[in-house]
Amino acid sequence: MKNSKIKICFVLPNLRAGGAERVMSFIAQKLDTSKFETTLIIIGNESEAAYDIKGINVIYFNKPRVQSGITELYKFIKKNKPEIVFSAIGHLNTVTAYMSWFFPKIKFVAREVNVLSVLAQFNEQSNKFSVFEFIEKYRFNRFDKVICQSQDMLNDLNKSNNIKQNKLVVINNPVTSGFKTKKSNKTIKPLHFITVARLVKQKGHARLIEVLGKLNFPFHYTIIGDGPEKNTLFNRIEELGFGKNVTNIPFTDQVSKYLENSNVYLQGSFVEGFPNAIIESCMVGTPVIAFDAPGGINEIIKSDINGFVVKTEDDFIEQLNNINKSYKFNPEDVSKTISSRYTEEIIIKKYEDLFINLIK
Repeated sequence: MKNSKIKICFVLPNLRAGGAERVMSFIAQKLDTSKFETTLIIIGNESEAAYDIKGINVIYFNKPRVQSGITELYKFIKKNKPEIVFSAIGHLNTVTAYMSWFFPKIKFVAREVNVLSVLAQFNEQSNKFSVFEFIEKYRFNRFDKVICQSQDMLNDLNKSNNIKQNKLVVINNPVTSGFKTKKSNKTIKPLHFITVARLVKQKGHARLIEVLGKLNFPFHYTIIGDGPEKNTLFNRIEELGFGKNVTNIPFTDQVSKYLENSNVYLQGSFVEGFPNAIIESCMVGTPVIAFDAPGGINEIIKSDINGFVVKTEDDFIEQLNNINKSYKFNPEDVSKTISSRYTEEIIIKKYEDLFINLIK
């Protein structure tokens, strides 16, 4: 009897700690096993894996970079003939886009993780010629579908990359397992703030630090993340005189506990895809104050219910001062704004429906 399951192959550059890696591997594990036969391919090294994958076939190519794994990926697809190849992240999407030429019967799907036209403003420019940079501009129309995490991302890809509208679809990130609504509405004093993000310029830690340096009430700030901007950021914190109020945790698998024990999540990003940390914070009942930026932030935050979106540093300071005087957020109300839209069941069904309709 012919196997009626849809054979789908997820492909990632690596399985290091990161939002895209966590979401893609999560989706791969959560697809209905009665409908899908799922394989997860990791181009990078197994020794670098930050996530424990269960219930599906996982193959590591153990290559140092995406380019090194192109031949092996081609051979795998040719031999195993999956019905869908689903990839994510930068150069890998470029590789699978053009690899689709050799497999016209296979559906190729990409998941984009950034609002590319805005992100480009933060990338270091190089005079060195790159074949990938030359051809990646035209990659997206090679896919049968491109999954965007937010409406901002869809609009950007449609406008900036001239991608056909019928190839684009919005599927938001799901809240992954382990984020439960906190029961206590008790305000911690001094107020506890938190940010979870890589320490890179586009994440906007620098402007959050400037805001905090102007507050006239005591607080504690937890920064979960590491990156190239670390020394610059912490030198500035010392200059502003609140170094004793800051805790840095480079990496932890206990993010939910830190979110639960915080009063407010601070978001400084200049651009996002669809920020996992914001939906996770709201899911546990901790509201968010975020600078206005493209990438789904305005889709997630419901003003005065689960947080605020502000346009200036002065607006940010005003909201923090108001919260310090009177904390009015209810954890259950904050959590419901997320559980009604982004839970595992809701988002996984959208992916399953997309894959099934592609094959039909």
